[in-house]
Amino acid sequence: MAKKQDKKLIYALIGARGGSKGIPRKNIVPIVGHPLIAYSIAAAKLAKNIDRIVVSTDSEAIAAVAKKYGAEVPFMRPAKISGDQSLDVEFFRHALDWFKKNEERMPDFIVHLRPTIPVREVSVLDKAISEMLADKDATALRSAEKVPPSSIFKSFRLKDSYCEFFGKELFAPNEEFFNYPRQQLPKTYHVNGYIDVINARTFLKTGLLYGEKMRAFINEEPAVDIDEPADLLKAAEELKKPQYNDLHNFLKSI
Repeated sequence: MAKKQDKKLIYALIGARGGSKGIPRKNIVPIVGHPLIAYSIAAAKLAKNIDRIVVSTDSEAIAAVAKKYGAEVPFMRPAKISGDQSLDVEFFRHALDWFKKNEERMPDFIVHLRPTIPVREVSVLDKAISEMLADKDATALRSAEKVPPSSIFKSFRLKDSYCEFFGKELFAPNEEFFNYPRQQLPKTYHVNGYIDVINARTFLKTGLLYGEKMRAFINEEPAVDIDEPADLLKAAEELKKPQYNDLHNFLKSI
């Protein structure tokens, strides 16, 4: 009899550094009565397949809030990878190196939940994770939303003061596709940070956070990313919708 395969171990990783210029203390700024980061923790808590929620932060204040709402902070992120120019790959590597050195088992998948995106439907997270688990070839899953084709195919970069339009490899040589109406242009998508799922073993082996086979997960609703104060108002309005009642109910129970 074949040995039953162990359940895949799935961690949510929430990267929340303390520095923020646009909105001071952004990751713990209040929104509808709770700190911003609490909404990502609540979504992870309610998701079906997430086994553990870990917050990577350099801030003791953020760490305290994260623990209050049920996340773990087993380590503090070094200052050298917590600056404005720090990359996601750096705190991912730091977290996975810590798990490897300090724990018996490594996670199979990491669900990346950015704390600046508080408006998430738990059912959407479940669907994304299920799609990643079912795709044995995928090295990662990235959420994205549809954008007008005109934003890509009518855009260009400068090359020696001349226009070099994006996407020309999809058309015949000398075809002036940038003059086409948007209905004739290919559909295009933009990554939005709603949810990413990373194959941890592939990342450790290759050093590539997303790898060569990124599965696309298309959101019906655009993600609300908190970048400036006006975004807080927009997110608060979105959170009034009934599909987010489960988040509110969880947060009220804390």
